[in-house]
Amino acid sequence: MVEWTQQERSIITGIFSNLDYEEIGAKALSRCLIVYPWTQRYFGAYGDLSTNEAIKSNPKIAAHGVKVLHGLDRAVKNMDNIKAAYAELSVLHSEKLHVDPDNFKIFSDCLTIVVAAKLGDAFNADTQSAFQKFLSVVVSALGRQYH
Repeated sequence: MVEWTQQERSIITGIFSNLDYEEIGAKALSRCLIVYPWTQRYFGAYGDLSTNEAIKSNPKIAAHGVKVLHGLDRAVKNMDNIKAAYAELSVLHSEKLHVDPDNFKIFSDCLTIVVAAKLGDAFNADTQSAFQKFLSVVVSALGRQYH
């Protein structure tokens, strides 16, 4: 079980309560698919992904990015037991969708970059530390079924 300080809890809830999910979700997933093109293989049914602009303007990619961020709400609301909160999602991604678990870390890195750019100077070392700790716990919980 992960121990959270009150400051970390405050930082995490503060970030998610102020995020524009429509903007951040779309940008984070688009960045992931552009920077790591092999991740596109999971999105073959999402239409045109042939260029960076096609990815950025793809409404299905944007919608899925929003869905992923809303999925992170589950972790924010269950910070004391993220592993249990993500048990079903771990099984889904492992057994049905066959997502390479490394992609969870790749997406978390892209999300961190997008959030940092959005928050600017407010994304200081304490904020980054708490945010990356949170995402590391989520990545571990999603990858649990693979172990």
